[in-house]
Amino acid sequence: MRRRTRQRDLNSPPSPRTCEHLAEAEDAAAVEPLTPGTCQECDELGESTWAHLRMCLTCGHVGCCDSSPHKHANGHFHETNHPVMRSVEPGENWRWCYVDIRLG
Repeated sequence: MRRRTRQRDLNSPPSPRTCEHLAEAEDAAAVEPLTPGTCQECDELGESTWAHLRMCLTCGHVGCCDSSPHKHANGHFHETNHPVMRSVEPGENWRWCYVDIRLG
């Protein structure tokens, strides 16, 4: 007998409880962006060509997303090993764990 998978199960984001980094990042809600409204590295380079901004929930670093030319948020993770960032785009409240490759 074949089990049917419900469509909503496939479309639901994974639970943050499946990733210890996302669960721990829930307590980091008080982290403030170091450079609100701008990518720190792009600003230092004199560029403003980013697509979207992401903020590190460990230190507040703001970097541009992987759709941006320089991918500074991803670079920040690789330099610091800070595992979780969140979108700082208006109306978005999701988080991403680079270590476990999980959305929360």
